[in-house]
Amino acid sequence: MPAVRHASFTPLIAPDVRLLILGSLPGARSLAERRYYAHPTNQFWRLVGAAIGEPLAELDYDARLAMLRAAKIGLWDVIRTAERRSSSDSDIREADPHDLAALIATLPDLRMIAFNGGTAAAIGRRQLPPLDGVTVVDLPSSSAANTRSFSAKQEQWWQLRQALVDDSSSL
Repeated sequence: MPAVRHASFTPLIAPDVRLLILGSLPGARSLAERRYYAHPTNQFWRLVGAAIGEPLAELDYDARLAMLRAAKIGLWDVIRTAERRSSSDSDIREADPHDLAALIATLPDLRMIAFNGGTAAAIGRRQLPPLDGVTVVDLPSSSAANTRSFSAKQEQWWQLRQALVDDSSSL
């Protein structure tokens, strides 16, 4: 199968986000459905849902996005376009990254940037400006290709809560 050039989606980011979750590039199923993390075996919605205490995986897509906005979570990818033969990050070639520094400059309430998987972290960290007061975390990929158990992934994804705790209350 020949490599095809794919493009990421529009960012799902409001100006008041506290947590920015960055993946690498949507896979084939997500691209076909025009939805982030559309493949049913991808654990993204379960992992984020567990971190914010909401059953995101049980909701329809629009409700999921509304819950992310309400929780002040933004979602995007580190790669603008790339060539890829399959949905695997290991097949990504000729990646053209997004300008994360320009985006971050528009987010005054940002507390944490979380990379979903090693490829997102490797590419995204190179795009980050010096950050003051923003925690950067590398998370195990939510993809089913990452064979860690859900509970092992969840343990690390749980740290997302730190960015979302309101100064006057806690999650």
